[in-house]
Amino acid sequence: MMSQRNPIPRRQVLIQGGAAAAGLAVLPTDIFRGWLAGFDQEAVIPWVQRPHPGLTERMNILNWEELDSWITPVSQMFRVGHYGLPVIAEGDWNLEIGGLVDRPRTLDLAQMKARPRQEVVFTLECSGNRGRPSFIGGVHNARWAGTRLADVLTEAGVQEDGIEVVFFGADEGEEEIRGNTVTQNFARSLSLEDAMNPDIILAYEVNGEPLPTAHGFPLRVIAPGWYGIANVKWLTRIELRDRRFMGKFMARDYVTLRAEERDGETVWTETSVGRVNINSVPAKVTRNGDGYAIHGAAWGADIASVEVRVDDGPWQAATLGEGRGDPYTWTFWRMDWDAPPGRHAIVSRAVDAEGNIQPAADDPMLVNKRTYWESNGQLTRNVVID
Repeated sequence: MMSQRNPIPRRQVLIQGGAAAAGLAVLPTDIFRGWLAGFDQEAVIPWVQRPHPGLTERMNILNWEELDSWITPVSQMFRVGHYGLPVIAEGDWNLEIGGLVDRPRTLDLAQMKARPRQEVVFTLECSGNRGRPSFIGGVHNARWAGTRLADVLTEAGVQEDGIEVVFFGADEGEEEIRGNTVTQNFARSLSLEDAMNPDIILAYEVNGEPLPTAHGFPLRVIAPGWYGIANVKWLTRIELRDRRFMGKFMARDYVTLRAEERDGETVWTETSVGRVNINSVPAKVTRNGDGYAIHGAAWGADIASVEVRVDDGPWQAATLGEGRGDPYTWTFWRMDWDAPPGRHAIVSRAVDAEGNIQPAADDPMLVNKRTYWESNGQLTRNVVID
């Protein structure tokens, strides 16, 4: 039986200006506030599986057992780079908007900040997250501030032939392409239709602070609902084109390879990593006196319910906390547990507002996938209760 979400007004996803309004985006629900109050009394029971120390150091991946804040502090946000870490002085930087536009322009950071401000709280997930057993913490939830991409494109005047919006970062590297060695900047693209989504911003702040270098200073794309690879950092140019962009990170890397059965034959398909999938993770088990609780997070959609199964028992409804009703953020959940001694397997599954269920680990869509991108199967974690 699926859990029923308590009816509450949908929280405003985008907040335009004003510290008071910004604070409303992360105000805990009464339920979640109560959970936070109990953290000091609750002891965490460690999972049997431990985070890989190399990944933790190199990518600053999230340690789920230490999760105690709906908004991830900047110091705890995971980071991924492809061509090194460009260090950019604000005075040397500007953003070019060109290609198939009527009014090409160049904007510096002061001009970007002078534009109408928009904020969005967004759970950003690496598309490789969950692709390997040791990599389950490539995700964070932060409050981003910037200006709306759609307005910048509209003011530039997109020409009729412009169908693709390409975002170029300052980071660059050498690539071998059919015997040719070339230097390329990191780049990803969106269709014009997708890029005109009013929720996408060009961000210069995170959690009320200027973007750190590791997270894209001075400007980056924040595309709610898309995997991290689409959120281009160290942005230097936006270019309108008349055909699909086939750069390395669109067509040769960050491509999901999957086998599909058609009329008894296997057909291999390749798709570029795109929108985020529904996902959930059991984050930690806590003990408070003689009572136990299972805590977790779900994201990738408007989460309607989360269910938890222990060992071979039935699925049980968890209680949703902060983030419920918001398709762009993670939703915290909790389930009280009468835990007997011994080793136990705990798995969660999320269900979105349209009834889509997070797939089981043996779902053909996942089993037939040969690359680790876009892995969102139900995650089983093990814990020992003394």
